[in-house]
Amino acid sequence: MKKYALSVSRSENFSAWYQAIVREADLAELSPVRGCMVIKPWGYGIWELLQRQLDDRIKAFGFENCYFPLFIPMSFFEKEAQHVEGFAKEMAVVTHHRLANIGGKLQIDPEAVLEDPLIVRPTSETIIGDSFQRWIKSYRDLPVRINQWANVVRWEMRTRMFLRTTEFLWQEGHSAHETGPEAYESTKLALGLYKNFVEAVLAIPTLAGEKPEHERFPGAVSTLSVEAMMQDGKALQAGTSHYLGTHFSRAQNVQFQGRTGEQHYCHTSSWGASTRLIGGLIMTHGDDDGLRCPPAVAPHQVVLVPMLRGKAQDEDILEYCNLIAGRLRMANYFGSPVRVKVDTGLENSAEKRWTWIRRGAPVICEIGSRDNSAKTVSFIRRDRLRTNDRIIINSADIEDFVSGAESILRDIQDNLLQEAADRLYSMTRSDIKDYTGLSQYYGQGGDDEQFHQVKGWARCSWSKPTGVRLTAVENQLKALRLTIRNAPLDQPEVFEPCVFTGLPGVEEIIIGRAY
Repeated sequence: MKKYALSVSRSENFSAWYQAIVREADLAELSPVRGCMVIKPWGYGIWELLQRQLDDRIKAFGFENCYFPLFIPMSFFEKEAQHVEGFAKEMAVVTHHRLANIGGKLQIDPEAVLEDPLIVRPTSETIIGDSFQRWIKSYRDLPVRINQWANVVRWEMRTRMFLRTTEFLWQEGHSAHETGPEAYESTKLALGLYKNFVEAVLAIPTLAGEKPEHERFPGAVSTLSVEAMMQDGKALQAGTSHYLGTHFSRAQNVQFQGRTGEQHYCHTSSWGASTRLIGGLIMTHGDDDGLRCPPAVAPHQVVLVPMLRGKAQDEDILEYCNLIAGRLRMANYFGSPVRVKVDTGLENSAEKRWTWIRRGAPVICEIGSRDNSAKTVSFIRRDRLRTNDRIIINSADIEDFVSGAESILRDIQDNLLQEAADRLYSMTRSDIKDYTGLSQYYGQGGDDEQFHQVKGWARCSWSKPTGVRLTAVENQLKALRLTIRNAPLDQPEVFEPCVFTGLPGVEEIIIGRAY
C-alpha cells in the first residue's frame, strides 16, 4: 500500500482530507466559540504574507488604509432595506451594554438595554457611508478611495475552517465617485487586481466575470467575481467587486455639489477578499501528503533540517546549516531575501522532515555529515515530492544550490500555477447544450453518490432571463445543487440557444457546484 503523510486521501473523502490538512499542517484549530477558529502561526504567517502583498497592490491602486468601528447601529441598516434583507439572518446583535450580579449570578442587566441595538460588523457599507456624507461636500472631494483590514462576523449555521466561519478576516475597499462610469471602472479595476493577485501570488488560476442578477451582493447594481476551481471540481469565489450605484449614498445622504452647482448623489463601489483564500490555497494545491505552499506566501521558503546523531560532528552540521542559511538570506526571491529556517527542534530528523512536508514548505533540506564533508545540499521540492511512490532527493553543490535557489522557488511557483490551470481548463466543459445534458453530467434525483463524484464546470449559453423565468432557472439549478458562478468577461461573438429555456442565448455563463 502507498504510504502518505495524511491519514485520509482526497479520493477517499475530500472534506475529511481538507480538515486533515488544516489540522496536520498546523494551520488552525477550532476555538471555544462556536464557528470561530484559532489561526496558528503557520496559517497566520501565510495570511500575513498574503495581506502584505495584496495591501501593496491596493495602495498602488490609489487606495489608503483606514479603520471603522466593529459595531454598527441597527438604524444604519434600516435605511437600506435590500441590504438588510441580504444579511438579516447572519447578523450578530448587541442589545445590552453591561452585566450585573443578580441573585449571586452574573447576568445581563435588564436595565442596560440599548435604544439603538448594535450590529457586529457583517460588512461596512452603511457605516462608511455615514463618514462619506461628512467627508464629501463637493466634486472637488472626489473620488474617495479607502480600504480597511478588519474582522467580520456573519452568524453561519454550517461552518468549515477558513472557508466559512462565524468570524473571519478580510479587506474591504470602498470608493465614492462623481459619475456611474467612474465607479464602475473602479469596480472593474478591483476585479483585475484580484485576478492578478490570486494568480501571481497564490498560483490559483481564475475566471473573472459578472454575477447574474440573483447572485448579486445585497443592494448592488452589479457584482463581479473571480472564480477558482478546486481539485474536487467545485468553485470557490476568490474575490468580489460591487458597483453599488447610488443605493447606499441615497440611504446615507452622501451628496456633493456638482460642477454647475446642483446637488448629486455619489456613485459608490465596494470589494473584498478574505481568509477563505487560504482554504482555496489548500484545495487547489494540497496533496495526500499535506499542503503545498506557493513560495510567494510560504512563511519559510527553505527549511534546513540538520540530521543530528548526538555525536561530536553535530556542531559541525549545525554550523554548516547556519552557513547555508546565511548565504540563502543574501539571495532573494522577487526582490526580498529568501525566507529560511534552520529547524533545531528536539524531534528526530525524519519527524521534522514530515512536519515540513505536511506544512508545505517549498524546499526542505536534510543536511547530514556527508553533506557537510562534501559541501553539498540534499533537498526535496514540495511540488515534486514523489515519483513511483518514492521521495525524490535532489543534491547540489552548495554554490549551485545557493545561486539557484531563486530559480528553484520561481519554478515551484510556476509549476503549481500551471498544474492548477491545466485542471481548470481540462475540467471545464463547453459541449453541454441543454438542461438534459446538465442533468446527465451532474447527476439528479436522490442518489447522493452522484453528487459527490468529481465534476468540473460547464460553460453554456443562456438568455439572461428575469422575473418568473429567472426563478424557474434558479429552481432547475437547485435541483442539481448547481449555481451560476459568473458570465466570463471574455465572451464569444455568437451564442448557442439558452441551456435552460431554448431561447436565443445572449451570453455564456459558468455553471458548477460551489463552496
